[in-house]
Amino acid sequence: MKIEVYIFLIGAILSGCTSGKKEDHSDHTAAQESTATKYTCPMHPNVVQDGPGTCPVCGMDLVPMNATGANEGNGLMLTDSQIKLANITTQKVSVKPIGQTLVVNARLMVDEEKTTIISSRTTGRIEKLFIKETGRMVKQGEPLYEIYSETLLTLQREYLLALEQYEALGKEEKRYESFLKAAESKLLLYGLNKKQVEQLASAKTVQQRITFLAPAGGIIEEISVAEGQYVNEGDRLYRIENIASLWLEAELYPHEARFVKMGDKISVRVSGSESETITATVNFLSPEYRANSQITVIRASLSNSDLRFKPGMQAQVFFTHSSREALAIPVDAIIRDGNGTHVYVQSEQNTFIPRMVKIGVEDFEQVEITSGLEENEIVAVSGAYLLYSELILKKGTDPMAGHNH
Repeated sequence: MKIEVYIFLIGAILSGCTSGKKEDHSDHTAAQESTATKYTCPMHPNVVQDGPGTCPVCGMDLVPMNATGANEGNGLMLTDSQIKLANITTQKVSVKPIGQTLVVNARLMVDEEKTTIISSRTTGRIEKLFIKETGRMVKQGEPLYEIYSETLLTLQREYLLALEQYEALGKEEKRYESFLKAAESKLLLYGLNKKQVEQLASAKTVQQRITFLAPAGGIIEEISVAEGQYVNEGDRLYRIENIASLWLEAELYPHEARFVKMGDKISVRVSGSESETITATVNFLSPEYRANSQITVIRASLSNSDLRFKPGMQAQVFFTHSSREALAIPVDAIIRDGNGTHVYVQSEQNTFIPRMVKIGVEDFEQVEITSGLEENEIVAVSGAYLLYSELILKKGTDPMAGHNH
């Protein structure tokens, strides 16, 4: 009986040792499998395999996963090709001058100081118009119209007579030189130029029709005469607008006007060129409000040497005030959604982690960071919204949802 009990105890001990060895072996195998590196596709997270390779769906290189099967928790790791395709650029967080920006609508107008009014220098009949339609560009010195005038015929005869007397008696009598200069001055005062007077002196023949040239270049905005029409001295014929310089006119309320003064440089964006900001100089502040309103008008000069802007175009003016030094990043780096505002911070090479931030004042280029970032940290600027979309695609939900803001 004792022998049977001993045999039973020895068997139980041997059985326990064997099962313990098997359990230890299975645990070791599981540990090895758990530490094996898995690879996944950045664009298709459902693709997972044991070693490196390419995605069978899109052909991208597979990237390693961490032990939890995800890439750095809420982080997003991209390949170099993805960075280039998404045009993702980064910038360091730094202290910059920033202020509150006021946006005001405005429009472009012709610069009235550059307007040229052409009127008739004498009474006569318009024989020919060289330019008959408005909106056409005219150059300085280009022919505008021909006129027949008895007054100009008389002045030409007086000049030729004075020239003849000067050539015959000018060497003996100095007064004939003064007669010639007086006759020439009359022709110049009536609108002829030096070259036309020289041609008259060379030909010694009276011209029945006199051609008048454009005294300035620009766009023909108005034609107030027709061929065959009789005109009096001083009658308006043409209006020429030089749009190489334009006026920018904006309307301000009293609380807005206090941020502007004469000579200020203001930032302007013209409709159709939103991506470009140009600079204009304030040269006029209305001394009174418009009738029955609390609106004052400001005006700024805008260079338009390449003639790309046209009068009547709409624009936006940006006034920056209350400027101060603050931690700031570009506006494009901020992601705004129902959960608040966050940015994507570069934690290591090609890896970005979303982080909630609080913002302060902002202008059309920079935004103040009051909390959430430190100076010299690197954030994604262009392509930030692509990172936001990619992270939601991979995680299946907004990674910032549920955060306390």
